[in-house]
Amino acid sequence: SEPDAGSDVAALACEARLEGDHYVLNGAKTWISNGGIADFYCVFARTGEAPGARGISAFVVDADTPGFEISERIELIAPHPLATITFDNCRIPVSQRLGEAGQGFKLAMMTLDIFRASVAAAALGFARRALDEGLARAKSRRMFGQTLADLQLTQAALGDMATAIDASALLTYRAAWMRDVQKQRTTREAAMAKMTATESAQTVIDRALQMFGGAGVVSGMPVEKLYREIRALRIYEGATEVQKLIIARELLKA
Repeated sequence: SEPDAGSDVAALACEARLEGDHYVLNGAKTWISNGGIADFYCVFARTGEAPGARGISAFVVDADTPGFEISERIELIAPHPLATITFDNCRIPVSQRLGEAGQGFKLAMMTLDIFRASVAAAALGFARRALDEGLARAKSRRMFGQTLADLQLTQAALGDMATAIDASALLTYRAAWMRDVQKQRTTREAAMAKMTATESAQTVIDRALQMFGGAGVVSGMPVEKLYREIRALRIYEGATEVQKLIIARELLKA
């Protein structure tokens, strides 16, 4: 991601200019996980072999390389180390390019198939914790001479939550199994898992928080922390809207 390029990869502006046996990097990247903490960074930059996404190459850049700088720390609603980094005539040897020149976008997409399944798994974990919290609250909270769990509206919510979690789990496990066991390409399956698990987790956590009433929005409560944590997962590694486009494009290829 860059200040003016996220889902629109063709808008990527960071440049890697070849000079002899080195590339010279210039530009900026933002929303970089572990920015300022990592020792090495995988950087995608425009090398100009072709227009659009076909002219992008990938590089490994050491954090100590002259011209590399952490220009901003980004604070989020939930703790996560993010930063904006800049490259000012940052010289790196050709040997630090990953794969062939102009093949960076392909490498990125292959990697995202893995990361999207892992994001789905993270969302699944958040949702399961929220369901556990909601169940405990429903069973213990007394109101109107009975427990919250005795109310049919609560039972309906719990049924929806549990079903959404299992659906997310099955999609996530399928994407992981197809890649790890069957060694298949999982672009569509990973997108389905990521989209479903993150969107479902947002709904499950919201319903769990609702069961706590005012206590649910008290800072430090487990459901309050989950509520803040889940929101970013619907955006990074490709927003939900992007996942829908990926799924459709994969279907149309068949």
